Amino acid sequence: MAQRIVSVDILRGFTIAAMILVNTPGTWSHVYAPLLHAEWHGLTPTDLIFPFFLFIVGISIHFAYKNRSNDAATYKKIAVRSLKLIGLGLLLNWFVPYVPFFKDVESWRYFGVLQRIGIVFFITAILNLNFNWKVLVGIGGFVLIGYWLLLGFVPLPDGSLPTFDRAPNNWANYVDLNVLGTHMWKADYDPEGILSTFPAVVTCILGVLIGKVLSTFKSTKMLVLIAIGLLISGYVFNLWFPINKALWSSSFVLVTSGWGTLILSVIYFLTDKRKMTFGTIFKYTGMNAITIYFLSSFISKTFYLTKVGDTNIHSWLYNTIFVHDVLSNKMSSLLYALSVVAFYLLLGYIMYRRKIFIKV
Repeated sequence: MAQRIVSVDILRGFTIAAMILVNTPGTWSHVYAPLLHAEWHGLTPTDLIFPFFLFIVGISIHFAYKNRSNDAATYKKIAVRSLKLIGLGLLLNWFVPYVPFFKDVESWRYFGVLQRIGIVFFITAILNLNFNWKVLVGIGGFVLIGYWLLLGFVPLPDGSLPTFDRAPNNWANYVDLNVLGTHMWKADYDPEGILSTFPAVVTCILGVLIGKVLSTFKSTKMLVLIAIGLLISGYVFNLWFPINKALWSSSFVLVTSGWGTLILSVIYFLTDKRKMTFGTIFKYTGMNAITIYFLSSFISKTFYLTKVGDTNIHSWLYNTIFVHDVLSNKMSSLLYALSVVAFYLLLGYIMYRRKIFIKV
């Protein structure tokens, strides 16, 4: 961005910190409910994190490409960045910290968080270069309604009626099972699967549209009104198409984008409008968001898979430092996660002070 909007960096950094928090508890056996995803339908604070990041990607797309020419050089930059994100995601999925350093091909997972970011970024950036806001709204509405109609009303090839449940006759699960087979997050579904990527693009498109509002109107009131509209429409849509992160349902897109817009409007008012010093530590992390997320995921995986006696580095650290009789299991688990977050916030600060900004 030629002129960075502080609130966007803060929200991006806060989102990365929240991602790390929920991904690295001391033990998955003891986690406070708000730090877990909903079992299937429903929404917890944790379910807001990934859509918030895609929403912010959309805002960044608007500012990064609003003055770029629609030419081969721009398309090449978009493609290269997308491939980098996808490549980093595949590395995270396939890497193991011991010889031969990669999992067996049969157990490779093809999709994941960074892969989805890369794919969604590519599609949304191309759409942003070629269409005005009215067409983007139309594309978003078409995808959300079409996704609902497909998952809710179109019979499957075997003639069975579709369902929104976690079942083989759910269209999203059906496609993933038949295309990806065993290369999924779970045996029966993948939260970053094929069909659910399409409504995820709409989350990013809504971010682009909010970016346009920020750069054109600079109005907190307009942001709040849009947020309320998205929240109302999403919760009403929930009556027919349940809010569901695993499916990335249409109601989920609207509700999470509504919350993202509302929270952004508050931070925008405090920092960009009132010039208050607020959440600066998250701003530092937000300026190296992908790098810090990748490092946290890579190191966490290495800690889980590297043996220390009869246990692993992660469990050894947790049990040695954080488990005490005076603390509940859930509190010990949370303190471990918070210490990991603090480490990466400090890393973000150090990178900022040394002017290290790694663009992926």
